[in-house]
Amino acid sequence: MKIIRSCAEMREYSLAAKSAGSSLGLVPTMGALHDGHISLLKTAARHCDNIVVSIFVNPIQFGPQEDFEEYPRQFERDCELAKAAGCGCVFVPPLEEMYPENYSTYVTVENLTDALCGACRPGHFRGVATVVLKLFNTVMTDTAVFGAKDAQQVLVVKRMVEDLNLPVRIIVSPTLRESDGLAMSSRNAYLSPKERMEAPLIYKGLTAAKKLYDGGLRDSYQIRKSVLPVLNEGSLIRPEYVEVVDMVQVKPLDEIEGPALLAISCRTLNTGTRLIDNVVLGGSL
Repeated sequence: MKIIRSCAEMREYSLAAKSAGSSLGLVPTMGALHDGHISLLKTAARHCDNIVVSIFVNPIQFGPQEDFEEYPRQFERDCELAKAAGCGCVFVPPLEEMYPENYSTYVTVENLTDALCGACRPGHFRGVATVVLKLFNTVMTDTAVFGAKDAQQVLVVKRMVEDLNLPVRIIVSPTLRESDGLAMSSRNAYLSPKERMEAPLIYKGLTAAKKLYDGGLRDSYQIRKSVLPVLNEGSLIRPEYVEVVDMVQVKPLDEIEGPALLAISCRTLNTGTRLIDNVVLGGSL
């Protein structure tokens, strides 16, 4: 497995792979790899000849009071996991190449970023779209794999790819969960033992709401309302939002008439950890 630490070397690697007839698949990450990331790498391997995982903790998608400095960094372990998963290359772009002095170009995807995490984290998706486009351009990937847990991110990236005519196929891999239903996330490591015990209530609430939808309920308010008693079974989980939105403009729905996203964001009281999860009602990402 090759470790690449410059954008120029990454382009050389990609051009050589393409010249040899190999297709390239990219899994963008911020490191701290877990089984959820490994599932993305395995998905990429089913569709592409050569797999690149990028590891870059992207400063411009973090807000002023967020956890950029504390975000877990485990590079050697990440490389071992990536190699074991069959990854051919780890791309670690340096900050000074991604955002050199006087950097001033950003990507804004409008409308889709107004609600959900976009409302809670102003500027977050501008940072996501910018770094993803830069990674696409540098790796020159044919395919990129994202996890369904970050559903709004998936919708934003897909819109960017379509609007900017990017020759990249986006594949969405299902959310990988712990045995108790908690969606795998690098931030789960922040949870206190009691918070970790309560965190599965998020998926339990989503499951209860989806059961109502599957039984014929289409009233968005009633579906959202059904989640709250489940979350209230714990004392350390507080919702930031529980929303049902359409999957084109990410706008709140009153009545569900087509595929919809039921999305939850919560914060824990002790550690302030932010957890997100979702289910798609009547469709897929």
